[in-house]
Amino acid sequence: MEWTPALKLGWLNGWLMLASFYLVFGVLMLVFPKDVVAKLFAISGWTRRQRVLWAAGKPFTFSCLGLIVFTPLKIGRDVFVIGSVLFGVGFVGMIVSLFNFRNTPVDRPVRRGLYRVSRNPQWVSLASMFVGTCVAIGSWTALLLFSVAAVFYHFRIRGEERACLESYGESYREYVERVPRYFLFF
Repeated sequence: MEWTPALKLGWLNGWLMLASFYLVFGVLMLVFPKDVVAKLFAISGWTRRQRVLWAAGKPFTFSCLGLIVFTPLKIGRDVFVIGSVLFGVGFVGMIVSLFNFRNTPVDRPVRRGLYRVSRNPQWVSLASMFVGTCVAIGSWTALLLFSVAAVFYHFRIRGEERACLESYGESYREYVERVPRYFLFF
């Protein structure tokens, strides 16, 4: 791992890992029912502060993505193996949680599958993919940028949970009391 990785545009850069996920994600969004996709991207119920803080994190996310795009994967090194495992776990987790989300009626909170151990398995999975990619390119800077973006992203999650509380009431409140926000903690 290094703070200032050598940047260059290439086929074996970190973008390859994330592009593979976003390709699958895009296909799923095209085949999932429109009401499920709308629910997935709903931002109603967010406060102005949550929207502003979430937007404030975007430059950190885009900076991290920029580093990922221009930094070669450290193929043949331990960081690549560790990063690939983290990415793979996140990739599988995201696909499973998306199907858990899709298979729940739109008028009910999602509580099945990975949603039994985390109220936000999609976010936990996405974070695992990004951390894995940052490790696979061997960049502390990318990891730091993503970590800062993740703090801001937390406000989006709070907005989503607030909207769920308004939509589902007491059943969601009980779910919040039983299942951690992220995974095993928090």
